[in-house]
Amino acid sequence: MPMETPGRIVSELTSRGYNADREAVTLLAGADDPAGALEAAVERAPADAFKLSADHVRSILEEMGRRPSPVSNGADSHSNAETTRASPVETKGVENGAGGVASSSGRAAEVGSAAATAAAVAAADSPGDAADPSDRARSDESAGASVSDDGRNASESGDAAASSRNPRFDPETDIDGDVTGQSTGTGEYDDFVQVFRDRFKRLSKQLRSRVNARPTSAVRKMPGGGDTAIVGMVSDIRSTANGHWLIELEDTSGTFPCLVMKDREFADAVDELLFDEVIAVEGTLSNDNDDGDGILFVDSLYFPDVPRTYKPSTADRHVQAALISDVHVGSQEFMADAWSRFANWLHTEEAERVEYLLIAGDMVEGVGVYPNQDEELDIIDIYEQYEAFSEYLKEVPGDVEIIMIPGNHDAVRLAEPQPGFDEELRDIMSVHDAHISANPSTVTVEGVDVLMYHGASLDEVIAELPEEKASYDEPHKAMYQLLKKRHVAPQFGGRTRVAPEEKDYLVMDDVPDVFHTGHVHKLGWGKYHNVLAVNSGCWQSQTDFQKSVNIDPDAGFAPILDLDTLDMTVRQFS
Repeated sequence: MPMETPGRIVSELTSRGYNADREAVTLLAGADDPAGALEAAVERAPADAFKLSADHVRSILEEMGRRPSPVSNGADSHSNAETTRASPVETKGVENGAGGVASSSGRAAEVGSAAATAAAVAAADSPGDAADPSDRARSDESAGASVSDDGRNASESGDAAASSRNPRFDPETDIDGDVTGQSTGTGEYDDFVQVFRDRFKRLSKQLRSRVNARPTSAVRKMPGGGDTAIVGMVSDIRSTANGHWLIELEDTSGTFPCLVMKDREFADAVDELLFDEVIAVEGTLSNDNDDGDGILFVDSLYFPDVPRTYKPSTADRHVQAALISDVHVGSQEFMADAWSRFANWLHTEEAERVEYLLIAGDMVEGVGVYPNQDEELDIIDIYEQYEAFSEYLKEVPGDVEIIMIPGNHDAVRLAEPQPGFDEELRDIMSVHDAHISANPSTVTVEGVDVLMYHGASLDEVIAELPEEKASYDEPHKAMYQLLKKRHVAPQFGGRTRVAPEEKDYLVMDDVPDVFHTGHVHKLGWGKYHNVLAVNSGCWQSQTDFQKSVNIDPDAGFAPILDLDTLDMTVRQFS
């Protein structure tokens, strides 16, 4: 491949599963034979390394007898392998979109089976997801929200207006679930087993309060005809010749087949199941269970779910938060004028109660995220993209507390949970002492728990489930499914990459008061068992790539949340 720019080196390294120090990329770009130097650096990388260091590259260049030539200080010299999160992808229908082909084969639950190895390899080798897909604009008004056009006549920007506000940055904000600096996974088999064991342990605990479950090893020894219950991960789903559903459930002691008859009242719940999620079933064992060929005829099926009686917490004063995502600075289609109208509106008297800005990922457009993306970039260097984003952030009033997490276009690892940005990028985005956390994270603002998740798994949920259960037109319904499953990315080995950690950071142990996502570039909101689910749209108009795959984004919207009532108003600045 041609290696004339660091950006191309970044893309090639990413396609091989490596990140690199910024200086390492510069050294490779300045080598007499960049392609040969890259090959040697990758081939001789330590077995446990995911990031190539500058020292490693220097040693390779010295061994090869080559020295790096001077490289300009222009845009290209600032790229590094953390700037690209995915190489060009293999599309299945619509890339990352509703046209994706649903999986037809089962996946092991990874709680101890040998299939974990294959699943881990598949996850490591699978290509990255592409641009956030979306479809038609949505006009639904759920949860008492309203839409208004304003924000076009604004006062001065910058920090000057901050003195008219209540300066805070007080302990009213708390962040939980931040994996930044805590990542321990090495990609070994045992790491994948551990994360799935932890998932099963925590979600099964939520279900055992409702059913008297037995391990599958004990169920196999029970006499036929008796009643029992099982808590397990969904490892396979298939239909029988008569149209019934056979669900294979796996726990730490084995697997057991469970049959859902098509005429049962809850049979349509099978359409909502994803591989690797944890559910509970109750039913009657077949008469031949003593012979080792038994099956459980399911009478009831349970999800971990949000209790219908759940009552969210609210602030004890009238204060608001703006929920946004997918800013995509660096794209030719970034809506700078709309952003400035929004930022200027925040300086007005009408917005004086907006004291928090929560950004759910994709601050910048990134580099090499989808095929031919470089043709749609206004800023081609990832560091310059973040510097430009920081300048736009300066337009926000100085006393607005900013909390942000990364997304799949940002310069962090693609696998979830995604740690917050490294120190260099944090320094660039240090405007207003912004809080930077991992994806996902639960942010407690004025006593209200807001689960912030960029939302990459929404693509998978929408692709796998029937349209009436999850769609891009109504992204909040896909969010309902994640709340029901109490996990932000339940299915492993598909579109959403999951990193093995010592615990599953993607489990919802506690019910959030607000669930905030982005990623799909669609605006949607509603309440599920009293939890407000908000997908906040984007600040990027339709790109050529989005047009080619029929993506029509909802851009330039800012949901404004009343933290004391959890009512919401959506303001449009586009």
